[in-house]
Amino acid sequence: MPIYSYEAIKSGKEVVKGEVTASNLKDARDIIRKMGLVPTKINEFIDSKTKKSTGVSALSLSEKIDFISTLQILLSSGIPAVESLMFMEQEAARKKIRELSRTLKTQIMAGSTFADTLARYPNVFGYIVIGLIKAGEEAGELEKTLGRINDLQIKEANLKSKVIGTLMYPMFVIILAICIILIMLLFVFPAFKEMFEQQEKALPFITQMMINAGDFLKVYWYTIPLFFIAFIAFWVLMVKWDPARKVLDKFVLKVPLLSNLILYANYSNFMSVLSVAYEAGIPIVDCLHLAIITLTNSMMRTKMSGAIVKVQQGLQVSQAMRSTKIVPKMLLFMVATGEQSGRLGDMLEKCVNFLDKTLDGIVDTITKMIEPIMLIVIGLIVLVMALSLYLPLFQSYMH
Repeated sequence: MPIYSYEAIKSGKEVVKGEVTASNLKDARDIIRKMGLVPTKINEFIDSKTKKSTGVSALSLSEKIDFISTLQILLSSGIPAVESLMFMEQEAARKKIRELSRTLKTQIMAGSTFADTLARYPNVFGYIVIGLIKAGEEAGELEKTLGRINDLQIKEANLKSKVIGTLMYPMFVIILAICIILIMLLFVFPAFKEMFEQQEKALPFITQMMINAGDFLKVYWYTIPLFFIAFIAFWVLMVKWDPARKVLDKFVLKVPLLSNLILYANYSNFMSVLSVAYEAGIPIVDCLHLAIITLTNSMMRTKMSGAIVKVQQGLQVSQAMRSTKIVPKMLLFMVATGEQSGRLGDMLEKCVNFLDKTLDGIVDTITKMIEPIMLIVIGLIVLVMALSLYLPLFQSYMH
């Protein structure tokens, strides 16, 4: 039986951690609640030996989309799960999917349900997929649920491609600027150094600084790769180390426009999962627990965890979300309207559409702003380098 590690709130404010043994995620949550605790985070504990013994490799997002979409098509065609997995084991184009299909097929043939089999591999599928498939199988709508999951994963892939596409241009410009600066410092300024030294007057400060920088880098050239390694290590530390990550997550929510991108991207994923989970018949508290997994910003996740606790205490979802003070007012209004009219599922879907349209507008705005900003940056670099080279020449002509 799997072991689940958890974080929970005791007596309304104290955070406690521990482990429980349960057959699935829902049972683990019920056990924790019976202990008088309010669970905020539950993960299946899997040690390194367990991971190695499964023989199942983690899938990339594109591989998950391929696996789920193929399985959904086969099941919706009336083909039983075992035969569908058998077909994928033999015919899937990707090796990982063939191996995964073989493992799942073997365990289902041994008497396990499809959802319980997937629950043994949270490192492969994630808790969102496992929770949704569990609900879909129990409701007899596995094919529909797989279709919804596929839509979620395609949306996630599209969102990632948008963000990466937006960042590609500035990253290219930054790399180009660094290369230009290094070439100027290491090769161009040394070529003019001898001519500059023949002048009687002292060199302009900016020119002397560039020459000194070039001389330093020629002797201590290894500082260049060390700088990039240190820079990458710094950002890895900021992302992986919780105290640093919290500071970074809090900071980005204060940066104009970037904060909107972070907020709407997170809420787009959050509301998408919430909508799909609610349509699958999962209780609203469990829907929120699944949806909160998608929040990558630690500050947003902490505030939303507090909102979930209030929902567990009997508060309406819209009121609990309002208490976080970081949820867009339009979402709060739409969720409240859905609760009052008894059409929460429809309104959650409308929330997703609203967020997607808003997010597209934000990405377009950022993309349009990046181009002139990058042109200004490149222009300033060229200006500084040109002044560094030509100021001594102008100085010599004037005297």
